[in-house]
Amino acid sequence: MTHSLPVRLARAAAAVAITAGLLVLAANPAPAPATTGDTLHLARPTGRHAVGSTAVYLKDTSRPDPWVPGSAARELMVTVWYPTDAPGGRRTQYMTPEESRLLVEGKRNTELPPEIFSTVRTNAYVDAKPAGRAHSLPLVVLSPGYTQPRSTLSSLAEDLASHGYVVVGIDHTHETYAVTFPDGRIATCAACDLVEDDAFFRKLYGVRAADVSFVLDRLTGPRPAWRGSGLIDATRIGMSGHSAGGASAIAAMAGDRRIDAGIDMDGTTRSIVPAGGLSRPFMFIGQPEHSPGGRDTSWDDDWSRLTGWRRWVVVAGTVHSSFTDLALFADQLGIDIGATTTGPRANEITRRYNLAMFDLHLRHRPQPLLDRPLPRYPEVTIAAR
Repeated sequence: MTHSLPVRLARAAAAVAITAGLLVLAANPAPAPATTGDTLHLARPTGRHAVGSTAVYLKDTSRPDPWVPGSAARELMVTVWYPTDAPGGRRTQYMTPEESRLLVEGKRNTELPPEIFSTVRTNAYVDAKPAGRAHSLPLVVLSPGYTQPRSTLSSLAEDLASHGYVVVGIDHTHETYAVTFPDGRIATCAACDLVEDDAFFRKLYGVRAADVSFVLDRLTGPRPAWRGSGLIDATRIGMSGHSAGGASAIAAMAGDRRIDAGIDMDGTTRSIVPAGGLSRPFMFIGQPEHSPGGRDTSWDDDWSRLTGWRRWVVVAGTVHSSFTDLALFADQLGIDIGATTTGPRANEITRRYNLAMFDLHLRHRPQPLLDRPLPRYPEVTIAAR
């Protein structure tokens, strides 16, 4: 799979698809709460730090936008999550009402209220003062699935930040339904009009790799775009992504040696590991379809060219969106997405294994759960190493 949870057709007409990219509504779903927009919420972070967040606008004048002919520059919106000692004030808005409406319409979620994602309760405080010593915090880049906004990885981002990481989530402009710039302009999904073949996704992975390198330049370079950039240790950088964002982590690492470790969360890879191999640490984590020799064989091919530390982790009972916030929201709305592992449980596993990967390779802290099965996580299998 590449960018969305596929529509699951039941035998006969037993199930009704709500979306081609978010959720699937079963024939007899549990009734949704009467005030669904008010009930959606992210899981609480598990680290000892409170979390702040800041939205940052970036403009790369060195290249045109690859999806919009005639556009002279690549514009990006990112969110930076980080530890803070001064929580309070306004919570981060998950999406604006207009972003929510465009996402719901783009995904053809006609059963959901258009503004539903604008009222999600988050745990990060807007523009709270960053905390930490100079050049002491590792940096993790997050890239969402194709057509998904950066906000859909917020629960993971908040959790990593609560454990002392600076985390930057990237909206890859024109690859999702709504990216809002500070002047009020909204960029829509120009890429959605194109044929989604292998050539398309290879271009998309390359575009995202360039986006990531530019964001690293702007956060760690001599003229940083974020006021807390001085806290970042630019010698310790990781990247994780979901779906196309996970595959893009490979492309980004292949093109930028600053990235020390990467994770692909359930993203089809299409033979993108370079022929010469990738020697830095990398982890695949996904649903059973991504088991060795499983239905999606792309990981089998790319696994053979990972030449450094590597892990292949399979989580039983999960589906494609289990590794994003959408699984949490599905449970809260009473929607069956076809997973037997609940949204909160999948969220816990996703957070824990991302944290373990980066704690091991960016902080050099031993992580037994990456070496052997643990009773605490019976759903998890280390399929290969």
